[in-house]
Amino acid sequence: MTIPNWITFSRLLGIPFLLYGLYNPTNEARWICLTIFLIAALTDWLDGYLARKLNQISELGKFLDPLVDKLLVLAPLLVLVELGKIPAWAVFVILARELAIAGWRVNQTTITGANIWGKLKTISQIVAISLLIAPLSPIWQTPILIAFWVSVALTIISGIIYLIPQKVSE
Repeated sequence: MTIPNWITFSRLLGIPFLLYGLYNPTNEARWICLTIFLIAALTDWLDGYLARKLNQISELGKFLDPLVDKLLVLAPLLVLVELGKIPAWAVFVILARELAIAGWRVNQTTITGANIWGKLKTISQIVAISLLIAPLSPIWQTPILIAFWVSVALTIISGIIYLIPQKVSE
């Protein structure tokens, strides 16, 4: 295991604490959850940077990194559905896109990195989840919902862009 792969794996360790904390309705717990989530999200950038800088890009890392990213996004979204903050069907759309891309990747001989649309999707999801977790005043409700729906739209768009050109070239 390389240092970047250990960093990727360490993101998994924060998920149980994040999930546990989301069920605690106090502002302090929400700020702690937000901190855990943002640290985990930032280590996504760090492990990729280190993998390139240390020339430690590996097949395991190419597989593990997107898997952990999906767990980090889907885990809090599922709790937010249960808490009534977002609709389940929207999270289903996100999950369906991720499963479709993962299923398509299984049949590929090489694993490719994310394109700009995939990166925009990830950034928008991190922003939306962060806003949904943060204990903000009700005045933030509309911007939070806009951020969430932008992330859903980018999830759909990035999935279509990822799959359609591949079908044309095959």
